[in-house]
Amino acid sequence: MSEQRTALVTGANRGIGLEVCRQLAATGLRVILTARDGARADAAAATLADSGDVVAATLDVTDEHSVSTLAADLSRRGLQVDVLVNNAAVLVGESIGVLETAVEDLRATFETNLFGVVLVSQAFVPGMIARRYGRVVNVSSQAGQLLSMGTYAPAYSMSKAALNAFTRQLASAAHGRNVLVNSADPGWVRTAMGGPSAPRSVEQGADTLVWLATLPAKGPTGGFFSDRKPIDW
Repeated sequence: MSEQRTALVTGANRGIGLEVCRQLAATGLRVILTARDGARADAAAATLADSGDVVAATLDVTDEHSVSTLAADLSRRGLQVDVLVNNAAVLVGESIGVLETAVEDLRATFETNLFGVVLVSQAFVPGMIARRYGRVVNVSSQAGQLLSMGTYAPAYSMSKAALNAFTRQLASAAHGRNVLVNSADPGWVRTAMGGPSAPRSVEQGADTLVWLATLPAKGPTGGFFSDRKPIDW
Protein backbone atom coordinates (compact mmCIF):
# COMPACT_ATOMS: atom_id res chain seq x y z
CA MET A 1 0.00 0.00 0.00
CA SER A 2 1.35 3.43 -0.94
CA GLU A 3 2.00 5.98 1.80
CA GLN A 4 -0.81 8.44 2.41
CA ARG A 5 -0.01 11.84 0.95
CA THR A 6 -0.76 15.12 2.70
CA ALA A 7 -2.38 18.24 1.27
CA LEU A 8 -2.32 21.70 2.82
CA VAL A 9 -5.00 24.21 1.85
CA THR A 10 -4.77 27.88 2.85
CA GLY A 11 -7.80 30.05 3.63
CA ALA A 12 -9.89 26.91 3.96
CA ASN A 13 -12.43 27.55 6.72
CA ARG A 14 -15.19 28.42 4.23
CA GLY A 15 -16.14 28.68 0.56
CA ILE A 16 -13.95 27.19 -2.14
CA GLY A 17 -11.14 26.30 0.25
CA LEU A 18 -13.44 24.27 2.47
CA GLU A 19 -14.88 22.43 -0.53
CA VAL A 20 -11.39 21.69 -1.84
CA CYS A 21 -10.58 20.14 1.54
CA ARG A 22 -13.71 18.00 1.36
CA GLN A 23 -13.00 16.77 -2.14
CA LEU A 24 -9.31 16.10 -1.48
CA ALA A 25 -10.13 14.16 1.68
CA ALA A 26 -12.60 12.08 -0.31
CA THR A 27 -9.75 11.01 -2.61
CA GLY A 28 -7.88 9.58 0.38
CA LEU A 29 -5.46 12.41 1.04
CA ARG A 30 -4.73 13.59 4.55
CA VAL A 31 -5.82 17.25 4.50
CA ILE A 32 -4.52 20.09 6.65
CA LEU A 33 -7.25 22.74 6.69
CA THR A 34 -5.79 26.11 7.61
CA ALA A 35 -7.21 29.49 8.52
CA ARG A 36 -5.94 32.63 10.26
CA ASP A 37 -8.29 31.96 13.18
CA GLY A 38 -7.59 28.63 14.83
CA ALA A 39 -11.09 28.33 16.26
CA ARG A 40 -12.61 28.79 12.81
CA ALA A 41 -10.22 26.22 11.37
CA ASP A 42 -11.26 23.75 14.09
CA ALA A 43 -14.96 24.38 13.47
CA ALA A 44 -14.56 23.98 9.71
CA ALA A 45 -12.59 20.75 10.07
CA ALA A 46 -15.30 19.38 12.36
CA THR A 47 -17.85 19.78 9.57
CA LEU A 48 -15.73 17.47 7.41
CA ALA A 49 -15.39 14.71 9.99
CA ASP A 50 -17.26 12.28 7.75
CA SER A 51 -15.34 13.21 4.59
CA GLY A 52 -11.99 11.69 5.47
CA ASP A 53 -8.76 12.58 7.25
CA VAL A 54 -8.97 16.35 7.88
CA VAL A 55 -7.02 18.18 10.57
CA ALA A 56 -7.11 21.89 11.40
CA ALA A 57 -4.17 24.25 11.74
CA THR A 58 -3.67 27.97 12.25
CA LEU A 59 -1.94 29.81 9.41
CA ASP A 60 -1.75 33.49 8.53
CA VAL A 61 -0.04 33.52 5.15
CA THR A 62 0.99 37.17 5.60
CA ASP A 63 2.91 36.40 8.80
CA GLU A 64 6.32 34.82 8.26
CA HIS A 65 6.39 33.59 11.86
CA SER A 66 3.02 31.89 11.44
CA VAL A 67 4.25 30.13 8.29
CA SER A 68 7.52 28.98 9.85
CA THR A 69 5.74 27.86 13.04
CA LEU A 70 3.34 25.67 11.10
CA ALA A 71 6.16 24.22 9.00
CA ALA A 72 8.13 23.36 12.14
CA ASP A 73 5.07 21.85 13.83
CA LEU A 74 4.29 19.63 10.86
CA SER A 75 7.94 18.54 10.70
CA ARG A 76 7.88 17.57 14.38
CA ARG A 77 4.76 15.50 13.71
CA GLY A 78 6.42 13.77 10.79
CA LEU A 79 4.03 15.28 8.24
CA GLN A 80 5.35 16.19 4.80
CA VAL A 81 3.28 18.44 2.57
CA ASP A 82 2.90 16.81 -0.84
CA VAL A 83 0.08 18.97 -2.19
CA LEU A 84 -0.28 22.72 -1.64
CA VAL A 85 -3.39 24.66 -2.59
CA ASN A 86 -2.75 28.39 -2.22
CA ASN A 87 -6.34 29.53 -1.84
CA ALA A 88 -6.21 32.37 0.72
CA ALA A 89 -7.05 35.71 -0.90
CA VAL A 90 -8.61 39.09 -0.27
CA LEU A 91 -10.68 41.35 -2.51
CA VAL A 92 -11.00 45.09 -1.91
CA GLY A 93 -12.05 48.03 -4.03
CA GLU A 94 -14.10 46.22 -6.66
CA SER A 95 -15.59 49.44 -8.00
CA ILE A 96 -12.68 51.81 -7.40
CA GLY A 97 -10.52 52.83 -10.36
CA VAL A 98 -6.78 52.26 -10.42
CA LEU A 99 -6.06 55.98 -10.04
CA GLU A 100 -8.24 56.13 -6.93
CA THR A 101 -7.06 52.88 -5.34
CA ALA A 102 -5.22 53.55 -2.10
CA VAL A 103 -1.63 52.32 -2.08
CA GLU A 104 -2.37 50.79 1.33
CA ASP A 105 -5.07 48.62 -0.28
CA LEU A 106 -2.63 47.55 -2.98
CA ARG A 107 -0.04 46.58 -0.38
CA ALA A 108 -2.54 44.67 1.75
CA THR A 109 -3.88 42.82 -1.29
CA PHE A 110 -0.43 41.83 -2.53
CA GLU A 111 0.56 40.73 0.99
CA THR A 112 -2.10 38.00 0.92
CA ASN A 113 -2.59 37.27 -2.75
CA LEU A 114 1.07 37.18 -3.80
CA PHE A 115 3.60 37.50 -0.98
CA GLY A 116 1.67 35.07 1.22
CA VAL A 117 1.71 32.50 -1.58
CA VAL A 118 5.46 32.99 -1.99
CA LEU A 119 6.06 32.57 1.75
CA VAL A 120 4.05 29.36 2.00
CA SER A 121 5.59 27.97 -1.17
CA GLN A 122 9.10 28.72 0.06
CA ALA A 123 8.29 26.82 3.23
CA PHE A 124 6.94 23.65 1.61
CA VAL A 125 7.96 23.34 -2.05
CA PRO A 126 11.68 22.67 -1.40
CA GLY A 127 10.64 19.50 0.44
CA MET A 128 8.54 18.46 -2.55
CA ILE A 129 11.51 18.98 -4.86
CA ALA A 130 13.78 16.97 -2.57
CA ARG A 131 11.28 14.09 -2.43
CA ARG A 132 10.56 14.40 -6.16
CA TYR A 133 6.81 14.68 -5.74
CA GLY A 134 4.56 17.69 -5.38
CA ARG A 135 1.47 19.41 -6.69
CA VAL A 136 0.99 23.16 -6.24
CA VAL A 137 -2.24 24.90 -7.19
CA ASN A 138 -2.35 28.68 -7.09
CA VAL A 139 -5.96 29.86 -7.00
CA SER A 140 -6.01 32.73 -9.46
CA SER A 141 -8.84 34.43 -11.33
CA GLN A 142 -9.84 35.49 -14.80
CA ALA A 143 -9.60 39.00 -13.34
CA GLY A 144 -5.84 38.51 -13.48
CA GLN A 145 -5.86 37.45 -17.13
CA LEU A 146 -3.91 40.09 -19.08
CA LEU A 147 -5.69 39.18 -22.29
CA SER A 148 -9.04 40.38 -20.97
CA MET A 149 -8.12 42.68 -18.08
CA GLY A 150 -10.08 45.89 -17.82
CA THR A 151 -10.85 48.21 -14.91
CA TYR A 152 -12.34 45.70 -12.44
CA ALA A 153 -10.86 45.64 -8.91
CA PRO A 154 -7.37 46.92 -9.76
CA ALA A 155 -5.60 45.67 -6.63
CA TYR A 156 -7.12 42.20 -6.89
CA SER A 157 -6.64 41.93 -10.66
CA MET A 158 -3.01 43.04 -10.57
CA SER A 159 -2.24 40.72 -7.66
CA LYS A 160 -3.66 37.75 -9.53
CA ALA A 161 -1.64 38.62 -12.64
CA ALA A 162 1.45 38.69 -10.42
CA LEU A 163 0.39 35.35 -8.92
CA ASN A 164 0.28 33.89 -12.42
CA ALA A 165 3.82 35.15 -13.00
CA PHE A 166 4.90 33.41 -9.79
CA THR A 167 3.28 30.21 -11.04
CA ARG A 168 5.49 30.33 -14.13
CA GLN A 169 8.59 31.04 -12.06
CA LEU A 170 7.90 28.25 -9.58
CA ALA A 171 7.01 25.72 -12.28
CA SER A 172 10.33 26.43 -13.98
CA ALA A 173 12.26 26.21 -10.71
CA ALA A 174 10.75 22.78 -10.02
CA HIS A 175 10.95 21.49 -13.59
CA GLY A 176 11.97 17.86 -13.92
CA ARG A 177 11.36 17.02 -10.24
CA ASN A 178 7.77 15.74 -10.58
CA VAL A 179 6.53 18.91 -8.90
CA LEU A 180 3.70 20.29 -11.01
CA VAL A 181 2.71 23.92 -10.47
CA ASN A 182 -0.36 25.50 -12.04
CA SER A 183 -2.77 28.41 -11.70
CA ALA A 184 -6.53 27.94 -11.81
CA ASP A 185 -9.53 30.17 -12.28
CA PRO A 186 -12.43 28.70 -10.28
CA GLY A 187 -14.88 31.11 -11.91
CA TRP A 188 -17.44 33.34 -10.23
CA VAL A 189 -18.56 31.22 -7.29
CA ARG A 190 -21.27 31.66 -4.67
CA THR A 191 -19.09 32.39 -1.63
CA ALA A 192 -18.69 35.24 0.85
CA MET A 193 -16.35 36.86 -1.70
CA GLY A 194 -18.34 35.99 -4.83
CA GLY A 195 -21.75 36.84 -3.39
CA PRO A 196 -25.12 35.07 -3.71
CA SER A 197 -25.66 36.05 -7.36
CA ALA A 198 -22.64 34.16 -8.67
CA PRO A 199 -23.56 31.46 -11.21
CA ARG A 200 -21.27 28.70 -9.97
CA SER A 201 -21.46 26.45 -6.90
CA VAL A 202 -18.49 25.80 -4.63
CA GLU A 203 -18.42 22.24 -5.97
CA GLN A 204 -17.95 23.58 -9.50
CA GLY A 205 -15.37 26.11 -8.33
CA ALA A 206 -13.31 23.46 -6.54
CA ASP A 207 -13.33 20.90 -9.33
CA THR A 208 -10.39 22.18 -11.40
CA LEU A 209 -8.37 22.89 -8.26
CA VAL A 210 -8.77 19.31 -7.07
CA TRP A 211 -8.00 17.99 -10.55
CA LEU A 212 -4.73 19.94 -10.62
CA ALA A 213 -3.91 18.88 -7.06
CA THR A 214 -4.14 15.22 -8.02
CA LEU A 215 -2.48 15.24 -11.47
CA PRO A 216 -0.56 12.17 -12.62
CA ALA A 217 3.20 12.35 -13.15
CA LYS A 218 2.94 13.41 -16.77
CA GLY A 219 0.37 16.10 -16.05
CA PRO A 220 0.74 19.74 -17.14
CA THR A 221 2.84 22.29 -15.29
CA GLY A 222 3.24 26.04 -15.61
CA GLY A 223 -0.28 26.48 -16.98
CA PHE A 224 -3.43 28.49 -16.31
CA PHE A 225 -6.65 26.47 -16.27
CA SER A 226 -10.41 26.93 -16.16
CA ASP A 227 -12.81 23.99 -16.13
CA ARG A 228 -9.83 21.66 -16.63
CA LYS A 229 -8.86 23.39 -19.87
CA PRO A 230 -5.85 25.68 -20.47
CA ILE A 231 -6.62 29.37 -20.90
CA ASP A 232 -4.52 32.33 -22.02
CA TRP A 233 -2.52 34.35 -19.52
